[in-house]
Amino acid sequence: MRIIAGEFRGRKLLPPEDEVTRPVTDRVKQSLFDILAPQIEGARVYDCFAGTGSMGLECLSRGAAHVTFFEAHRPALIRLKKNIAALGVADGSTLVPGDLFQWFAVNKPLLGADLVFLDPPYRFLSARAEEVRRLAGALADSHLRPKGVVVFRHDARMSLSLARLEVFDRRRYGGMVLEFLRSVEGTAPRG
Repeated sequence: MRIIAGEFRGRKLLPPEDEVTRPVTDRVKQSLFDILAPQIEGARVYDCFAGTGSMGLECLSRGAAHVTFFEAHRPALIRLKKNIAALGVADGSTLVPGDLFQWFAVNKPLLGADLVFLDPPYRFLSARAEEVRRLAGALADSHLRPKGVVVFRHDARMSLSLARLEVFDRRRYGGMVLEFLRSVEGTAPRG
């Protein structure tokens, strides 16, 4: 795992220790960030189910103003902290440990987000699909800034409509799908 562009290009990240965290391949990450390029500079980003932080750290490398990382899985959280420290980006990030479903249920936006990575473990999508829908609704209602984008990564065999968000682009990579969503009232990014 590595940062593929920007200030920290080529820097290696600590990979996950186990099968729970599923990192995105460099090829998929490059395609994803080619699509998101106009959204990154100065953006406020939420990296939900952050794992080792690959997506949020890539955003910081490319000029995002701030990333809030949400992670509950202890081994991934330890590696995420080490990756943040290794890149020296603690000032540009906030780490929220613990159950993000509970956090979003009771907390107001930290800074609001221009870009959200929603990458729950696939087991959540089958076992806790309704909670993922409520989380998406909370994001759309009070955390997503105008014209903000949610990137939802999921298993291609699953289909899950997310509350108050609409898909404006969808890309399939083998058994994985990336859906690009916006608030029903929002507009898609240009570029």
